[in-house]
Parts: sequence; C-alpha cells; structure tokens
Amino acid sequence: MARLFGRDSTATACACGQTHGAGFRCAEAPADGTGAFGQAVNEAALRAAFPNPATRRTLLNAFGAGTLLAALEGVLPLGDAREALAQGSGAPEKRDLKIGFIPITCATPIIMADPMGFYRRHGLNVEVIRTAGWAVIRDRSIAREYDAAHMLAPMPVAMSLGIGVAQPIPFAVAAIENINGQAITLANKHRERRNPRDWRGFRFAVPFDFSIHNYLLRALVAEHGLDPDRDIQIRAVPPPEMVANLRADNIDGFLGPDPFNQRAVFDGVGFIHVLTRELWDGHPCCAFAVPRSMVTDTPNTYAALLRAIVEATAYSDNPANRREVANAIHGPNYLNQPLTVVEQVLTGTFANGLGQVVRQPNRIGFDPFPWHSMAIWILTQMRRWNQLQRDVDWAAVAEQTFLALDAGRAMRDLGLAVPESPLRTETILGRSFDPRQPEAYMAGFAIRRN
Repeated sequence: MARLFGRDSTATACACGQTHGAGFRCAEAPADGTGAFGQAVNEAALRAAFPNPATRRTLLNAFGAGTLLAALEGVLPLGDAREALAQGSGAPEKRDLKIGFIPITCATPIIMADPMGFYRRHGLNVEVIRTAGWAVIRDRSIAREYDAAHMLAPMPVAMSLGIGVAQPIPFAVAAIENINGQAITLANKHRERRNPRDWRGFRFAVPFDFSIHNYLLRALVAEHGLDPDRDIQIRAVPPPEMVANLRADNIDGFLGPDPFNQRAVFDGVGFIHVLTRELWDGHPCCAFAVPRSMVTDTPNTYAALLRAIVEATAYSDNPANRREVANAIHGPNYLNQPLTVVEQVLTGTFANGLGQVVRQPNRIGFDPFPWHSMAIWILTQMRRWNQLQRDVDWAAVAEQTFLALDAGRAMRDLGLAVPESPLRTETILGRSFDPRQPEAYMAGFAIRRN
C-alpha cells in the first residue's frame, strides 16, 4: 500500500486501517467524482461496515476499496449521500463567519465579496478581517478564530504535511484566488543591475517561507548560477512592510504581491524589474483556504461559501469590472491604498518606475481552479529546498490539498468552463514541468539542498 506521508505521532486513522499523516485519505480510496464530500462518505461507510482496522485492511488488500464500496452500494444509499453532501443545497449550518485576509490585491475576490454583496447573495453574513501577516493568518486559522482564510497557495500544503507547525493540520485550497499579480521590485539604485547574475549579496524580501514568491525567487537566481541560501539573503517580510523596508535600505528588493510593487513606484523608491507572469504565466499566488473539517461538519456552509468565492472570482476576472472592483476595495477597511495604485494593478496599465507606461492586461488574473499541477510543483520546491524532508506521494497530496473537484463543481454551476483534468504541463522559467514526472524535473536541478 502506498503511504502518502512519513510516519508521525500525530497521524490519524484512515478507512484502510492504516494511519496517515494529517488525516488524509489513503491513495487506494476510489475516485467517485464528488471530491472531498465523496471521500468523506466513502471513509465513513468503510469504517462503519468494517470497524475492526485489521479486518478492514485485510479486506481492502484482498478486494480493493472499489469492490468493497460497490458491495456496500447495494445495501447503503452511498450515491445519494455523496450527492446530497456535494450539492450542499440546504440552508447554511453556520451563517456568521469570519475570514482573515492580508491587504493585497491577491485577496480581491475575498475582499470585494463583502462590499459588493456576494456573501449575502448566498445566505452568509461574513466579516472579513484585515490581518497583519501570514503567520498570524495561519495561527488564527488553526485556533479556529477564522472560519476560512486568505492564504498563500503553499500554506495549506505545508500545514497539512506538518511543515512549519507543531503537528499536521488538515487544510485545503478550496479555490485559487489569483494568478500572476506579483513582481520583482528593486531599489532605484539598482537600475543598472538588472541581470540576476549581478545580484550576489542582495537582500530580498518575500512574504513568507511557504510562498510562490520564495520558490520563484529561489528558482530564478539558481537558474542564473546563484545559490539562494549562500549568495543572496531572503527574508520573510509582511507585504505591507515591504515598501518601508525598501525605502530604509534594509532590502535591495522584493518579490512580492501588489499593490506594493506599484506602491514602491508611486512613492518613488523602486522600479518594477519584472512581472512574475514572465517567469511563469498563470502561476498561482493566493488561495481561499478552509479546514478540511468544514467540508463534512458544515457542508452547506462550505458549499455556499465556495459558490460565493467562485462567483466573486469570476466577476473580478472580467476586465470590464476591474475599475468598479478597485473602487470597492481600495479604501481603509480593505487595502488602504490610493485608488490610482489599485487601478493600475487591476487594469494592467501602469508606470513601471523606469519612465515607461506599460500596458499588460494580464498583469493579474483571477481563476478559481486549483490545478493539481500547481500543487505538485510547490511540492517539488519544498523538497528541493529541504522544507519537506521526506518523500511523499505527489499526486495524492495534491488531490487532498487542492480540491479541484469541489471548485470545478461550483464553477460548472455558474456556467464557467471547467478543465477536463486537474493536471497540465506548465512552463516555468523556460522549462517544461510535467506534473506526472516530478522526479525527472527534480533531477534537472543543479542547485538544491537535498
């Protein structure tokens, strides 16, 4: 039997009779097209029918989970249970919710859904709460002070694997919030040092250790022959503090989210060196994250919340709506930024700090689908830089943390196109990344920690 994670003392029992870290479903459990909802029903049915773990494991090894569940279908309405749970069509079990967010444009759908009424439209009373930094978001989410949260896409993966936390905490990406929308901003004094090979000794800020920003910056400098742990310094700095640190000469630059790249230009302290879409077009940044328990404990609330987020994400992605959205989120309760700064980010017409006006409508996009290929690439980088110190089942972790089936269902209900597969080949820094062959991709790294 393939194990998803390394053995640890906090692992929880799986329907197969074994234990797996972070409460994840065994890789042998069958796909049934109902995402996390269906998995929960399958596991509950197997445990109820075969309560003895040894017996359950013996039967699974002999017949397989699919055969056992097919037999149970004859006496239990599993299909109806999966469908009812997946639809989440009843009244929300909990209407009053708190969602933490960091004041960056990546959180646009989560933020604008408040003043523009998307949560209320789905029967929810949501308080969105500005939060100081990612560690605070994580800790308050773990403590259940927040019902759901704006997180960097790698955070639920790290939390679920027990990386950076005391024990594995099962969290999941219910939807991606934004794609692209980041940049490398350098201090004005470095206008003549645009080649990453010349960045030896530079001090960079990224939002968090578990961030696309950290992984893209490391990958970029490594491609240019620099070791990110020896030849440059990388510091975790909350996004709202990045411009002040650039102004104070505490850092030479940052790979960070907007609006702070544009704010550095607005304040005259930096220039936009490169948009991250030029490093990986369509890359994820932030996510709408939920505790895995929300899916089964309050399925109607989860379904309503996911529908609201997906609808808000689709609305935000429409270029015709960008100025309206900018006006809704720029104020003191949300981003607390000048309207012109937020408009430049969302419309893609902006000053770059080098005396040019750039027109790039795809500077930031909003696509809710959580591609498993994104999660697998994140895992390769965690492994590359030794944040993840053990082998895992790449595909299984991606499936359990990036809930593509659930997001796809919500997208389909809104008439949005849904990919046929959650896997796609990505082009990252000019290299092709096939998520079906992550080991081959890893073997091509000249600079790595393990």
